[in-house]
Amino acid sequence: MSSDDETAVRRHFPRRHREQGSLHTIRDVACFTLGNRRDLYVYLPPHYDEADARYPVVYLQDGQNLFEPERSFAGAWGADDAADAASRLGYDAILVGVPNTGGQRLDEYSPFHDGRIGGGGRADEYLQFLVDVVKPLVDGQFRTKADRRHTIIGGSSMGGLLALYGYFRHGDTFGRASVQSPALWFGEGAIFEYVAEAPKPAGRIYLDVGAREGETTLANARRMHEMLQQKGYVTNRTLRWVEDRNGQHHEFAWGRRLRKALPFLLDDDWEPTS
Repeated sequence: MSSDDETAVRRHFPRRHREQGSLHTIRDVACFTLGNRRDLYVYLPPHYDEADARYPVVYLQDGQNLFEPERSFAGAWGADDAADAASRLGYDAILVGVPNTGGQRLDEYSPFHDGRIGGGGRADEYLQFLVDVVKPLVDGQFRTKADRRHTIIGGSSMGGLLALYGYFRHGDTFGRASVQSPALWFGEGAIFEYVAEAPKPAGRIYLDVGAREGETTLANARRMHEMLQQKGYVTNRTLRWVEDRNGQHHEFAWGRRLRKALPFLLDDDWEPTS
């Protein structure tokens, strides 16, 4: 981290009233496996400063697109609003936005090389960054529930591909996954074979797609939904499937559907089975 560690975690902007959470920044975190650095954006739920409770943590990719429109590529998700809405239903969580690094995004988010695109294949290195650097940093600075049951990985598009792969690849760390509009086509669909052959982690998966994202994206998501059912995930218990009939491949749609994902993923009224 940078030399000004004592101010590395700071309030990013004040909230208008106490029913909203707050956004903080951890500055200049090094990813030695990929040779780059990035800030982390940490949303703390309402009342975080008023008690000593511990919270589940949701690690979301493309972190610069989650909270503030001025940082986003094409408009923000409003992930903080989704988290505040979940809080009003009784589901509090810490959200960690991990920004992508622009030109390295395809390499970081895909475990498979795609010769047609000329990228991908470094997701294992990126996931080691999440597991060995980001998670210990967050657990050390905030009141988290650090066990796998309360550690969630999430993302959309290429980030959704990464979240799905990360859930199966690091099932000892991530007990739940939010997989939104995943780019299952990348690497000529290699994720299907990987999921089919991977051991089934005990946990929960939220999977969604927009019906207006294109025939290939929609067909692939439906295929993955069926595959997860075949692996033993049970609809509305350990698997939630949302097919948004008006959904497009866009930050606004992902933020709107995050409101559906968070209560399902944060609900503790279930017992995981192998």
